[in-house]
Amino acid sequence: MSPFYSAFQRRTFLYGLGAGLGTVALNALLAEGQGKKVPQGPHHSAKAKSCIFIYLAGGPSHMDTFDPKPKLEELDGQEFKRSIEKTSSMFSGQRRYVGSPFPFRQVGQAGMWMSEPFQALAEVSDELCLYRGCQTESINHPTANLQMNTGSRFGGEPAIGSWVNYGLGTSNRNLPGFFVLPDVYVPQGGTGNWSNGYLPAHLQATVLRNGKSPMLDLARPQGISSEMEEAQIRYLSKLEKRHQNQHPEHKLLESRMLNYELAFRMQEEIPEILDLSGESKLAKEGYGLEDGRSDQAFARRLLLARRLVEKGVRFVQAYSVGWDSHDDLKTAHANRIRGVDRPIAGLIRDLKERGLLDSTLVVVCGEFGRSPDNAVKRGRVGRDHNPQAMNILLAGGGVASGKVIGATDEIGEKAVEVVHPLRDFHVTLLHLLGIDDNRLTYFHGGRFRQLSQVGGQVIRELVG
Repeated sequence: MSPFYSAFQRRTFLYGLGAGLGTVALNALLAEGQGKKVPQGPHHSAKAKSCIFIYLAGGPSHMDTFDPKPKLEELDGQEFKRSIEKTSSMFSGQRRYVGSPFPFRQVGQAGMWMSEPFQALAEVSDELCLYRGCQTESINHPTANLQMNTGSRFGGEPAIGSWVNYGLGTSNRNLPGFFVLPDVYVPQGGTGNWSNGYLPAHLQATVLRNGKSPMLDLARPQGISSEMEEAQIRYLSKLEKRHQNQHPEHKLLESRMLNYELAFRMQEEIPEILDLSGESKLAKEGYGLEDGRSDQAFARRLLLARRLVEKGVRFVQAYSVGWDSHDDLKTAHANRIRGVDRPIAGLIRDLKERGLLDSTLVVVCGEFGRSPDNAVKRGRVGRDHNPQAMNILLAGGGVASGKVIGATDEIGEKAVEVVHPLRDFHVTLLHLLGIDDNRLTYFHGGRFRQLSQVGGQVIRELVG
């Protein structure tokens, strides 16, 4: 008998000891804590049944979008004097205050402040809740992206969408519970931004790419009928169950079979969702699909996000890249704002008209805010990274609409009112979906893990 075979037999024997009566209760508790197939929630009643998370990758500037700072106009061009110990800039050297290049005005009944490039979003401002008190921990894009999307700066953790998928499951068995609609390139931090981490593989994001083929291998190979494919899956499932009975410690094959079965069912549903020909001209215009100022690809992503949520998908994340404006803030941010303005407003209006806004939580943010200063350069000016002050825009899903929560200091360098770390925002997001972060756990690496990493509190001011 080979040493390898002996070792394998010993491992199988030791694992088999877990099937004894003395450990049945422990195994049951661990299985319940891990929730292999059965969703854990909702843990409490909630309006939101799904979430559309709009990610502005690169970090939009709060002082140039929703958080005007008249003091910066007074200080514009003067030498910057840091008011806090922890640097908000990733660059050293001589620095100057940077005033916003955009005029601001108050909009809606709530009088929310918006910069001039936002035109369409101003029309739905009373549906919005603006949170100004969030703080993150990282000053670099890769780690900041990972923290925003997974709760950890270091990678290997499940994405928010995977946690929601794990907690609530999908309400449409023919579709995954978690979709990602990326922009022209993957954000820094890579696909770890939407990974399932240590959660079962069937909880990872399904990516709909840009271009003519959003999903590869969706059509059946020539000569293969639906009946033939179904027979293949049944046979593979039979083999998988036999293997699972012999080796219950192996879980990856189980997840692979779940993905196979889901992929088979998706072949009937996904093509219909991707086909926008049935959408009315009015609906397309609402998203800016025929507007030269709007980012057409982004508008399409948000329209697809609405169609996915309408079909029962729990979590959809749509990306817009290009918000890292270190130079030429006026041109770069103006272009990005005008590209997303009408699509975001169109999504909110469309959800409301269809009766979906109350049940759909909409989140709009990047990975951090921007600094009130920049290094001295010739000509064009921009802003650096700032983890101590950022704005998060929310709508629908039980949030406190028409309100501005929290505040930053007079130059926008630091959050000073209703201040919370990012983990508290994650806890609040789950709460709005009916999930208790302290109860949505998964046993991994010798302990029960959760999205917030170490626990957190609900930001009650955000809940309507």
